[in-house]
Amino acid sequence: MSEYTRFDTVFLSVAQQLTGGVPQMLDVLFEFLSRKTDFYSGAGVDQARTLLLEKFDKHGGKAMKEAEEAKKRKDEQERKLAERRAAQKAKEEEEEFRKAAKVVEVTEEEAAAFEREQKNVAGTTNSGETSEKKDDGDEDTSHLIKPNSGNGADLAKYQWTQTLQEVEARIPINVGFAIKSRDVVVKIEKNAVSVGLKNQAPVVEGKLPHPVKVENSSWVIENGKAIVVTLEKINDMEWWNRFLDSDPPINTKEVQPENSKLSDLDGETRAMVEKMMHDQRQKEMGLPTSDEKKKQDILAKFMQQHPEMDFSNAKIN
Repeated sequence: MSEYTRFDTVFLSVAQQLTGGVPQMLDVLFEFLSRKTDFYSGAGVDQARTLLLEKFDKHGGKAMKEAEEAKKRKDEQERKLAERRAAQKAKEEEEEFRKAAKVVEVTEEEAAAFEREQKNVAGTTNSGETSEKKDDGDEDTSHLIKPNSGNGADLAKYQWTQTLQEVEARIPINVGFAIKSRDVVVKIEKNAVSVGLKNQAPVVEGKLPHPVKVENSSWVIENGKAIVVTLEKINDMEWWNRFLDSDPPINTKEVQPENSKLSDLDGETRAMVEKMMHDQRQKEMGLPTSDEKKKQDILAKFMQQHPEMDFSNAKIN
């Protein structure tokens, strides 16, 4: 512990009791110096002012340098994250393309099960009654919270929002002064998160309902007044019904990104998000996803082009 940081607890305690932020804290400090020390009268006001500016420049320069280095680290992390996402997306697209036209031999039992599945899907579609509608009639959702505009919830200690790829929590820190990274303790694990100030109990702490990619998750300080934690989902095909296991659940059936938000995305990203939304609704209704439909269409076209071949024991893998 350095000669400076060992007093952090004292200064944090004082700051929490002052509602006027840094200006009031400085006012209290200089008022104390005028009453209890010879800071002003000892060597004169001019020398006191010189000493003040000297210490201000010393620590101010250090703070600016740390902020610049932190920004460089953050920019580098964001660059690496973008590269990883681009590489992962390219790999997934290549894998989907490879799988789309792959036809394999199956047993008669598997072929019969596949045929029954397709008949059930067709019967459900023709009847106009989906499994989702049946579930809606049986499931009681009165205890579930209506999602906020960000598809999350506004809770007492924080607000959380989500997309299919990420979950974000904004946690206000009310201490009467602008917090910095050195004041904050954030711990992100695969299945848990903890956020708060040093030497104090966490403001938010608990287990996550689903695992996240720790290496792609991050946190930032917003305007010195809040900590914003962004977690990347491992499963980017599902909506979370809560941020922590201890939170009240939201009704995920009412989750729906606003059109205005989709319109802000570039064409490729918007198409990907809309595809994910469509696939999730299809799964909830027991219908094939867009990729599954594409594979079925490829198989059907191939069968039409090769009527001489026997496809009774074949399916798309």
